[in-house]
Formats: sequence, C-alpha cells, structure tokens
Amino acid sequence: MDLTTWATIPLLLGSIGVYSLYKLLQRLRSSAYIQHSVVVITGATSGFGKECSKLFFVAGAHLVLCGRSEERLDELVKELTRKPLKSTQVHKPHIVIFDLADVKAVSSAAKEILHLTGRVDILIHNAAVSCHGTIIDTKVSVDRIMMDTNYFGPVALTKALIPSMIKNRHGHIVTINSIQGKISIPFRSAYSASKHATQAFFDCLRAEMVPYEIDVTVISPGNIKSKVSMKKFTEDGSINGVLDKNTVEGKPPEEVAQIIFQAVGERRKEVLAAGLVPTLAVYLRTISPTIFFFIMAARAKNEQKLKNS
Repeated sequence: MDLTTWATIPLLLGSIGVYSLYKLLQRLRSSAYIQHSVVVITGATSGFGKECSKLFFVAGAHLVLCGRSEERLDELVKELTRKPLKSTQVHKPHIVIFDLADVKAVSSAAKEILHLTGRVDILIHNAAVSCHGTIIDTKVSVDRIMMDTNYFGPVALTKALIPSMIKNRHGHIVTINSIQGKISIPFRSAYSASKHATQAFFDCLRAEMVPYEIDVTVISPGNIKSKVSMKKFTEDGSINGVLDKNTVEGKPPEEVAQIIFQAVGERRKEVLAAGLVPTLAVYLRTISPTIFFFIMAARAKNEQKLKNS
C-alpha cells in the first residue's frame, strides 16, 4: 500500500465511527422524545395503526387508542399488556371510541382524551378509508364518505386538540397520508382527492404552527400489504372484499410502522414511504407533467381494458 492508501483508512474508519455515534445519539434522542409522551392514535386496531401502537407502547408512551369498535380496542390493549416488559416502563393504554366521520363525535372524543390525559404530545392521524371506481360511476355519497373520514375527521380532531398544544407550546401532529396525496391515479379519484386535500391542509398547518413550536409531519406510504384494503369502497358504496394485486405486492405494515416511528422520533416534516416507481412518479409529475399525464392515460386505458375483458 502507498502512503495515500494508509492515510485514507483512518479517515474512512473515523467517518464510520462519527456516523455511528451520530445515529446512536439520534436513536437515544428519539427514544427520550417518545417515552412518557401522550400519544393519540386513530385507526389503532388495524394495519400499521396496530403496528404503530405496538412500537409506541414498547417505547414507553402513554397511549390513547382510538377506533370505532370497543371490542377490537379492548383486544388490542390485552395484546399489548399481556407480556410485561422489563427493559422499559410501560403504561396501560386508554381507549376512546368514536367514528372519525362524525364531526360531533370527534369533538366529544377530543374532550374525553384531554380529560383522560390532561394533554396530548403526539397526535397520529392514521384512520382512513379507500375507494376504487370510475368517476362516472362513483356516487357522490362515496366521495363524501372519503372526505368525511380522510379529510374532515382529521381536520376536526386537529382543531379540537391543537388549542391545548398551543397553550403548552408543545405538540406534534402526524398524518399518515398517502402517495396519492402527491399524485392522482386513475380510478382512485375520491380517495386521491381526499388525500390531496389532507396534504394541503397539513402543509398549511406546519407553517402556521412554527411560532408555537408545534411540529407537523406528513408521511406518504405507497401500497401496504394489509387486509384493510379488503374494506375498500366500490362505486356504489358497497365493500370490495378483494385483496388486489398492488396490495399483495406492497410493503408489510410492520415496515411502514418502523418508518413512521422513526420519522416521529426525528420530528421530520415529510416522508415518502413508497417504492422506487411511485417515488419517481412524484418527481416526474413536477419535472415533466406531459410525460406523467401520458403514462397515467395509458394506465387508465389498460386498466379499463382489463375490467371489460
């Protein structure tokens, strides 16, 4: 080895050491941030809502698990508390039952949450519904269901809880949105529109909350390998009950939950948690919209052909 090589090795090892130390400090800071924080999770009983609940519970958060089914919420609490953990001090979760699509119920739920915990440190908007169908055949009632649950519900809960965060000058609002809040995909108009609206609202909120030291994180996953997609609405408002190909090939909910957990701990502003192709599509939509529109038109034509065959 020449002199240059010998000089490079210590530099390389030193860089690796510094980076490892940085990551370790980052993990410790993330753990300290989440431990003993009051964390509210909507849609806590299914998909990566459930996986997130497990991660935040193990990390020592005071959980408030929200959903529509008392039975399923009770089952989740039993699952979380079944095995005592020695390494971390854990707290028995609270449950709050309400339908996110009912604005009045959301207001009452917010009061119950504050009554139970006294404050909210981290609010995670996870509950959502999905839809597949042509614009022509999709009933307006289905569009309303998407907007009520995916947009108006999180907005109402945020507006109900954020005054207490502002008063404490402390809080973190996390929205599990979708890659379809960034790009529109054929035959997903109702769902995509609700996610675009959600993206816009929380982008505005992030800017407005800077003076109050409140963080806002928007996480945009792609397809998730979860049975939740079997509850997808069709054009007439009925439930699909079919696990489609894109879902089968999606990321496991455990993997997405880890991304969410890390993003919260690091207080990141935005995360794209999708595969290479949908991530590239987001940038293509901005850099070359003409090409993007051509690809989406071809996709729509191909999907319609498959549907008619």
